[in-house]
Order: sequence, then structure tokens, then C-alpha cells
Amino acid sequence: MTTSVGFDLDMTLADTRSGIAAVYDELSSRLGVHIDSGEIITRLGPPLEYELANWMPAEAIPAAAELFREIYPAVGVPVHTAMAGAYEAIAAVRARGGRVIVVTGKNPRDAAGTVELLGLAVDEVVGSVFGAAKGTALARFGAAAYVGDHVADIEAARAGGAMSVTVATGPYTVGELREHGADVALADLTEFADWFAGWRARDELR
Repeated sequence: MTTSVGFDLDMTLADTRSGIAAVYDELSSRLGVHIDSGEIITRLGPPLEYELANWMPAEAIPAAAELFREIYPAVGVPVHTAMAGAYEAIAAVRARGGRVIVVTGKNPRDAAGTVELLGLAVDEVVGSVFGAAKGTALARFGAAAYVGDHVADIEAARAGGAMSVTVATGPYTVGELREHGADVALADLTEFADWFAGWRARDELR
């Protein structure tokens, strides 16, 4: 079996909370619209337009989304940091001869910019997909597992024919992720390398 693995980006490999909050604060200031960035960063995952719908009428969303994406590279990306265990998780996959794909709801430009800034050694980045829509990229890549922090990432893994591995570093607890059907629920990525080594070793004994 393949050892290649897919990873979500925001709150899985990258802590993007400060950057996203800063962009929303700037957007709020420019548009003169109240947006609570502190609330938003507790529920990262769904597409930008979904979140903007909580703060403005539907007709204002396209322009606001365009402005958000215009602001993001200069204000958001530079303050992103790697999640604990991110580099080690990727290294664990590579040590077993696997490849790594990032599949994220973040747009391709800012996803790639974040990966480059953090020096994440991945083979491919696919952006602007959410939930089951991530499955196509995972299946094409041949990912044996998909790692994410959101219940929608469980749907993504299922759609891509991959094992669902989740980390409780986003809006859900370990228990909630298990209740939503995750095959594996970890506290964070620092637990991934040991889990992955054991999983591949069991597979090799078959």
C-alpha cells in the first residue's frame, strides 16, 4: 500500500489564527463593518464566503472576499507559524518513502505562500476545496490517509478513499472527532509520527 499522506493546512500544519485575525481586522476597518476576528478564529475551516455571510449581506460578500484575498499575502501570511509536530509529521511520512500533499480550503496562492514561508517539505498544494470536494485531489495523489482538524476533513478522507486521521487543534475535541467518525483522533501532530510508524508497521506484517 502507498505511504503517501494528505494534510489540511490551517490549524493542522499551520497556525494561521493570528494572520487570519489580522486580515479580518483590516477588512473590518476598511469596510466599516463589525467583524469579530476573535470569534472567527475559533471556528476556522469553512470557505471564506461562508464566514463573511455571518457579518454582511449576501450582495456585499463577493467584493469583501476579493478585498480579503488582496490583503492576505502582506498582512496574514507573514505571521503564520508551524503547528507543533508539523515538521516531524511530514518527515515521518518521507522516512517511509511517502509523498505529501496539502489539500486546503485556503486559496492556492496563499496556501502555497504559507507552505513556502514555513518551509514545509510537501510535493503538492491544492487549494480552494472544502469537505468532500477534497476527495478528488486525495484520490489522484494516492493518499493513504488524510490528516485534518475539522469534521469536514473526515468527509474529505472518505471521499478520497483515505483513512481519516484527525487532530484536536481546531474547533473540535478528540471525543467530538471520534463521534463524527474519524478513524484516528490525536491530540495534536506531535502524536502523528508514532501513530504513523505503528500503522505502517502493522500493514507491512500483513
